[in-house]
This record gives sequence, structure tokens and C-alpha cells, in this order.
Amino acid sequence: MTLKVGIAGANGRMGQALRAAVGAAEGMALAATFDVGDDYESAIARCNVIIDFTRPEGTMAHLAACRAAKKKIVIGTTGFAPEDLAKIQAAATEIAIVKAPNMSVGVVVTAKLVEMASRSLGPDYDVEVFEMHHKLKVDAPSGTALMLGEVAAKARGTTLEKDAVHARHGTTGERKAGTIGFSTARGGDVVGDHTVFFAGVGERIEITHRSNSRATYAQGALRAARFLAGRTHGLYSMEDVLGLV
Repeated sequence: MTLKVGIAGANGRMGQALRAAVGAAEGMALAATFDVGDDYESAIARCNVIIDFTRPEGTMAHLAACRAAKKKIVIGTTGFAPEDLAKIQAAATEIAIVKAPNMSVGVVVTAKLVEMASRSLGPDYDVEVFEMHHKLKVDAPSGTALMLGEVAAKARGTTLEKDAVHARHGTTGERKAGTIGFSTARGGDVVGDHTVFFAGVGERIEITHRSNSRATYAQGALRAARFLAGRTHGLYSMEDVLGLV
């Protein structure tokens, strides 16, 4: 059976990469594309699954339409408010959703390496997360950076809410033990660079992932769409898609 795919934000950079990927994919058909101002409800009705890499406000509208029409959705959007996350969780009781801050298979594997390093190295190693993206990205830190920080924190039995440091300027004093620092750069057309540093006494471990093309995210999103084909409801991650949980 051919999987009918709809793409939200189809005219954006990620949308164009998704259109190309679906067009070349076996067993998939591009059933609908839509962008800001389009009639997304009728577009969604023509599809089995929607792939959405837009903005939180757009994704939440598309999610509501998917829930009403009983359609599946792959969400790669980042920057959600807590109330949005609660609505996504609620929608997953009725429809199948894959939500991930980064659909790259390589990033998912990177997160597993970060988890292993954080658990094994323990609190004697300071954790810092650096990310760089193109100059048009509107949220910071990136969803992927936050995810990597959360993975490191959880492996040590803590949370970002308790230990994250997002700004350093002026006389900050010594680094507080156990904190997880974030730093951000924006410029040019960088697709996405992420490095997690584990800095100990006399040595430093750096786990880095660099994206040179949005095609990697598109291919991961297609794997997520195929994963949802056999599911009626539930909220899933890329770890679920790749069988890493």
C-alpha cells in the first residue's frame, strides 16, 4: 500500500528537502503540500501522515486538524511552550505521533554516545553543549542541543531545569559543579553543528555531529512516517523509530 504523505511548510528549506525525498521514495506518494495561508485542513484530509517542520504556532494548528481527521503526524518543529507539549501528549491518546527535535539518524546515535559518556564519566567531568545554526534560525538553544543536554543530565540523575546554565557574561564566578552549560552561534547557512564537551582533569572528550545537508533530516522523517503507518496512537521518539529503546 502506498503511504500518502503531506508536507507542511512545503516552500521552506526543509519543506523542499522533504518534497524531494518523498518524490524519490519507494512506497510513498506526495499527496499534499501546504504553507502559511493555505487550506491545510483539506490538504490533511487527503493524506495518511503529515510531516511538519514549521513553527510552533503552525504545528499546533496542524496537530489539531490531524487529531480531528484521525491522521498521523511527524513533528520536527522545536521551540514549543510547556502548554503546547501538553497538547501534543493529549493528542497522542487519539493519533500516532513521532516528535523529535532532530530527525537525523546520526543525531540519535550521537545522543546514545552522550548518554554512555555522561553515565560513565560521572560528575568529575564538566558538561558543556555548543551548537551553531544558520542566521535565520529563530530559537536558541536549538532543540537538538537541549535534547543532548537532557540526555547528559538524565544519565547523571539530574535535570536541565535544575542544572542548566544558558548565559555567561561579565564576572560570573567559578563554574558551579554539576552544571550543564549551553553556548550558541548563529551565522551563514550552517545546517546544524552540535558538540557535547566532557572536560575533566587532564583530558577532554568531545562528541560532535555536523549536518551538511537537510537531506539527512528528510530521510529520518520518512523513516518516522513509515514507522507510524502501523500504529493507531501514541507519542514516539526517533529512538522508538530506530529500535534503540
